[in-house]
Amino acid sequence: MGKRVNMEIKKTSLNKLHQINQAKFVEFAGYQMPIQYINGIIEEHKFTRLHCGIFDVSHMGQLFIYGDENLTNELEKIFPLDLKNLKQNNSKYSFLMNEDAGIYDDLIVTKIEEGYLIILNAACKDKDFEILSNLLDKKFKMNLDNSRSLIALQGPKSVEILDSIINGVVRLNFMSGKWFDFNNQKLFVTRSGYTGEDGFEISILNEKAEAFTENLIKKGARLVGLGARDTLRLEAGLCLYGHELDINKTPVEANLKWAISKSRLPNGGFIGSDKIMRQMQNGAKQLRVGIKPEGRLIAREKTKIFNEKNIQIGQITSGTFGPSVNGPIAMGYVDREFSKVDTKILLEVRGKKYPANVCGLPFYKKSYVKGVN
Repeated sequence: MGKRVNMEIKKTSLNKLHQINQAKFVEFAGYQMPIQYINGIIEEHKFTRLHCGIFDVSHMGQLFIYGDENLTNELEKIFPLDLKNLKQNNSKYSFLMNEDAGIYDDLIVTKIEEGYLIILNAACKDKDFEILSNLLDKKFKMNLDNSRSLIALQGPKSVEILDSIINGVVRLNFMSGKWFDFNNQKLFVTRSGYTGEDGFEISILNEKAEAFTENLIKKGARLVGLGARDTLRLEAGLCLYGHELDINKTPVEANLKWAISKSRLPNGGFIGSDKIMRQMQNGAKQLRVGIKPEGRLIAREKTKIFNEKNIQIGQITSGTFGPSVNGPIAMGYVDREFSKVDTKILLEVRGKKYPANVCGLPFYKKSYVKGVN
């Protein structure tokens, strides 16, 4: 019997370009996605840090919700954000939570002229759409736009390369975005990313995505796969949904209190606020921390964490070799009393325990810039 082929697997608009560039593919969130190209993950990682990588993130959800201040009021009941004071074209990182502050998804909310653009994780986007439709009681026009691709350009040379194609992106500040007119079409460009480097995400019509990406390659950028995207985000101490974040974790436990608008904390009034305020006052039982194994040990997801008395105190959620820090790195959850930097811990790999230390995040210093006004 031949291998059963999943007929449902989706392809992005850049699939042909990935094939031409000899991508190695994996299935991710129902899409055929490039994990790496011919030079391999470490080279792609280093090239992004030093130059400029192109990431196809078209599998992610681009949700446009249209409405006036009524929409803002309704979204403030859902997200722990001060949307009333969010300026147009500015973005905020946030969460879609349940009543117990468990995280359905982490996302980026941008205020646009006629409403909001929300970028959703690929594996969560359809469920998110359903949850938000129900919470908003279908009162507003919502479009999970499948006609647009999303291309991330990341690295220190990204501003120079993109500004040579779309004049004016150099003036965008970090976590802001706007519509640009380009070749008789509208592109939405945000200055943001998931690598710890300066960069942009470009929302472009599917039929224009390939030519646009080829132009970026001509200017010196290179295609980078999901493998290096993962090592880059881990070095930057950034969470991955399904690993550091899920329905059983709260933003406080995930050490993401900074993403909850301070003005929302005294009165709450958003989904999950009671649990969040309790955890802010009393502390969470477990916290997400950075972990540096001693030596060259790679501690993968689900590796058990023990204290020096051999009692299990937590679990690794992501672990890899960090090419820019030239050593193993990991993140995980530990009981609060073991969450201080420099706490000595033990990691159980293949039945043996190895020493490691709790450390601060990020492992690699972020290089976000403010932009030129």
